[in-house]
Amino acid sequence: MAVRVMIADDSEFMRSLLREILEGEYEVVGEAENGVEAVDLYGEKNPDLVMMDIVMPIRNGIEATTEITDGDPGAKVIMCTSVGQEEKMKEAIKAGAQGYITKPFQKPNVLEAIDDVVPA
Repeated sequence: MAVRVMIADDSEFMRSLLREILEGEYEVVGEAENGVEAVDLYGEKNPDLVMMDIVMPIRNGIEATTEITDGDPGAKVIMCTSVGQEEKMKEAIKAGAQGYITKPFQKPNVLEAIDDVVPA
């Protein structure tokens, strides 16, 4: 059974890039462009994994991750971050994120991060 992945990023380009990397290996079940949409979509789709951008409008990825993991302590979240956001990453891990990848994304790094969080 394919791992079901949800993508949350305010950049359409980044969502598209992640979708291209994931397709064929994983099932992309939905995309959100802000933290509010991410929380709502998580509740609707119940994915196995969320790829969550840290910096998003309305509600950032850390706040959205906190809300998701408060409601579902077993939720799996990988944060997508830019280089130089170490402090935000520490906050994200405290919020319940299990891992992170840095932009620009490279397929081997993305797949390795997912394998670390969602064992086959």
